[in-house]
Amino acid sequence: MSKRLFVTQAFLWALLSGCHKAPVDLPREPVAVSIQTVATRDTPVAFEFTAQTQSSREVEIRARVDGFLDKRTYVEGDLVREGQTLFLMDPRPFQAALQTAKGQLAQQQARWTVTRANLARVRPLVAQNAISKKDLDDAVGNEQMAAAAVIATQGQVQAAELNLSYTTIKSPLKGVSSFARQQDGSYVTATTQSLLTYVYQVDPMWVNFSISENELLSYRDQINKGQLRFPPRSQFDVAVILADGSQYPQVGHIDFANPAFSTQTGTFLVRASFSNPDSVLRPGQFVRARVSGAIRPNAVLVPQRAVLQGSKSHFVWVVDKDDKPHQQVVEVGSWQGDDWFILEGLKAGERIVVDGAIRVAADTPLKIVPDGAAGGSGGGPGGESGAAGNAGQREHGDAAGPPRQADSRSNG
Repeated sequence: MSKRLFVTQAFLWALLSGCHKAPVDLPREPVAVSIQTVATRDTPVAFEFTAQTQSSREVEIRARVDGFLDKRTYVEGDLVREGQTLFLMDPRPFQAALQTAKGQLAQQQARWTVTRANLARVRPLVAQNAISKKDLDDAVGNEQMAAAAVIATQGQVQAAELNLSYTTIKSPLKGVSSFARQQDGSYVTATTQSLLTYVYQVDPMWVNFSISENELLSYRDQINKGQLRFPPRSQFDVAVILADGSQYPQVGHIDFANPAFSTQTGTFLVRASFSNPDSVLRPGQFVRARVSGAIRPNAVLVPQRAVLQGSKSHFVWVVDKDDKPHQQVVEVGSWQGDDWFILEGLKAGERIVVDGAIRVAADTPLKIVPDGAAGGSGGGPGGESGAAGNAGQREHGDAAGPPRQADSRSNG
């Protein structure tokens, strides 16, 4: 019995002593990654802004005389021609007023005829001293007053003709009509109830967008640093992106920039003009304005999935000549398709990790494979999460903490 107990204790001692052996370090498995060599080139850039369309000429159609509205003669919402009749008012009161004015004019013209004939008889008599000079002065005065009365009544006739013409209300331009604000039979006035409808000129069409003060200052700073170059005389091309994502076929150009910032919004209003022959654009649409023509000289452009974000900054993995990765802090700019501008931190000729960057650690052995063969773990382009963010606005510092993909909000 004692012998069996001794054997059991010896076996347990051997088993426990084996559990305290030092662990064996296994070689680290190389991480499969694809790499890209950094190159610089002049790269066109475009800026996008939220915009809204506006009629290049918006006209209020108003009644210019008081009276009853007889008839609306246009189809609401249709394209109307310049000079097309839109409304008819009751003309009869104005026809009567014109007839009265013409009668008064005829009376004054008859009176003027009499005074001229009287003056013609008086003048020879004065030369013969048959009547006094006072009689001549009275004849001259009567003739002049009669002439003045004729001129005054002629003005009344013209006013009556003008008021009569105002009963036929026409469109002053070619454009799209709005709905009628007053219905047939309504009494309209030239003051409080004069608005009848609107007509919007749609060719050309204006597209308005705003640039914030921060954006404008950022552009100026990048221009001063040589990171951005605007076209000569700021001749930008502007494209319109519609609500469904399609692009309007016509290209517009900026024709106005407000000289002052808005005190309410702190933004700078810019307007582009577009040809709109088919009336595709209508006033009030919300669209995206894509402004192109600027260039980033000697720009460094890397795939978004190559850029990671630590607790304080963005960084990439730079591969040295021994194929070992090292963190490199970078200052990021705006997006360009699926790529990201790197403003500072990389030089031409350096190699960076693209696919598989999120699995890399410092001095990790790398297995360099062709593009797309490294796989990925994110949902962004090429398998990685899309690296994006308000790049120029982020705090710049040393990479620290565990790496993670940069957030996917674009700075537009």
